[in-house]
Amino acid sequence: MKKLIFALAAAATVAGAAPDPNFHIYIAYGQSNMGGTAEAQAADKVENSRFKIFASQKCSAKGRNTIGEVYPAVPSLFNCGTTISVADWFGRTMVDSMPDVTVGIIPVAVGGASIKLFDQDQYQSYLSTADGWLVDYAKEYASDGNVTKTIIDIAKKAQEVGVIKGIIFHQGETDGGYPDWPKIVKKTRDDILKALNMSSDSVPFVAGELLRDGCCYSDRVSKLSNTMDNTYYASSEGLGGNGVDRYHFNHDAYVTIGKRYAEQMLKAINRVPVEPVPQEPFGRVANGEAVAGEPAAIPGKIEAENYDITGVGTGNSSYSDEDSENKGGEYRKDGVDIEKGGDNFAVGYTMNGEWMEYTVNVAAAGKYVVTANVASGSETSGFELFMDDKQIGTTVSVPKTGDDWSVFKAIEVGTVELAAGKQVLKLAITGNYVNFDWISFDAEKATDSNESVNPGISGETGDAVEKLVVQLNPGISQKFRVFDMNGKFLGAVETRHGEVEAGLKAAGYNNGIYLLQSANGAKRIVQVMRR
Repeated sequence: MKKLIFALAAAATVAGAAPDPNFHIYIAYGQSNMGGTAEAQAADKVENSRFKIFASQKCSAKGRNTIGEVYPAVPSLFNCGTTISVADWFGRTMVDSMPDVTVGIIPVAVGGASIKLFDQDQYQSYLSTADGWLVDYAKEYASDGNVTKTIIDIAKKAQEVGVIKGIIFHQGETDGGYPDWPKIVKKTRDDILKALNMSSDSVPFVAGELLRDGCCYSDRVSKLSNTMDNTYYASSEGLGGNGVDRYHFNHDAYVTIGKRYAEQMLKAINRVPVEPVPQEPFGRVANGEAVAGEPAAIPGKIEAENYDITGVGTGNSSYSDEDSENKGGEYRKDGVDIEKGGDNFAVGYTMNGEWMEYTVNVAAAGKYVVTANVASGSETSGFELFMDDKQIGTTVSVPKTGDDWSVFKAIEVGTVELAAGKQVLKLAITGNYVNFDWISFDAEKATDSNESVNPGISGETGDAVEKLVVQLNPGISQKFRVFDMNGKFLGAVETRHGEVEAGLKAAGYNNGIYLLQSANGAKRIVQVMRR
């Protein structure tokens, strides 16, 4: 099992592989408002599997180690920090509006820079007299300061896997009333397109207005279309500043103007916005497609492959997978890797950071015993559970269940307390390569005080224990929690009463004496057996 940065990038290595027409790539360049200065909030950090960036700087802390490679588009897109820019919500709005499309951003922004920095005929003379900090800033993208060449080099690589669909631009605070500004903006765009063998006829250009209450606002941006063909503008009307300086937008303004960029780009490429659609509970599969149903019941068992039907729009995804390929190729036709395994189907090839969500209905508030049927051929697997984005229980380390990933074993996750009602359960992978069959939630039951249990069960062994056998009703399917004679929890099995020994053997338990406890009856049902 190999970790893929992105399936499209991998496809480009195959001889003769054509660029994906549904991978739309946008060049984003300018100065500090393009790069962004507002601290990212929770909604800005939600990863969308169809929103990507081509790394323009190495950021090892974010796992972006190769310039020009494709990575998840999470803040910051333009550097290694945690701020958002106009490009964040431009990209998010574009993918929300085009459910069949993946969007990639090529991000290059240098705070405080004149438009001359992006003119390949002027950048050297400009940097020769610029302050040292600005020179260093430009060199974060290119060792010689030629940031436009960096854009072009990355864009050429991007053309191997997708299609350049447009350019977004925000710059002008530094240049103030510089009279040649519109002409040089056009030249920077035309130079980029010429190097990519593209025409402005087919590549819309959207520029953003400056902060209206700031230092430098004028109508120059809105009039760029007088100088440049196929050019549009995103209005800054009504948007607020950060309250610190006279240049930069506040957080909500970055979100809004990003959406306005997207509205203009969608018009230019003749696409209309799509209304958000919430995720829906899974019901069944028909011809490989999931059909909506009712929320999964708790108490009860939730099959891992029956995650919600993903919706449309930010926050409405029901899963996040490292790549778009269904490696198992079974059951459902989306990006989650499902294969034969466990009871029937199981989710496999899991990677750290992936997750799936399940709409559930908890019958009653209370404590629930959680058990998961999992398989792992290593000791590095793990997962966490969340209910409505709040973690329940602790991080679970999955033990090695066999020499490969075909041996499933039920492990106890622990006891959690749940509120009643409709909620969303999230299964998040924290350690690579755990295969999931199912997760069960069983209401915790108090021990019946009238039940008679042989006191020898607590520690006596030998004949006294061997004689302790509770007769079970044959033929009824029941789930049992399995303990050794020291009270250590070993796992769980589900089997018919008359086939308990066979069920233990099938689950991989070795010869020995085990204590089996019913998890869903009013009484504890105990059987001790020697195998």
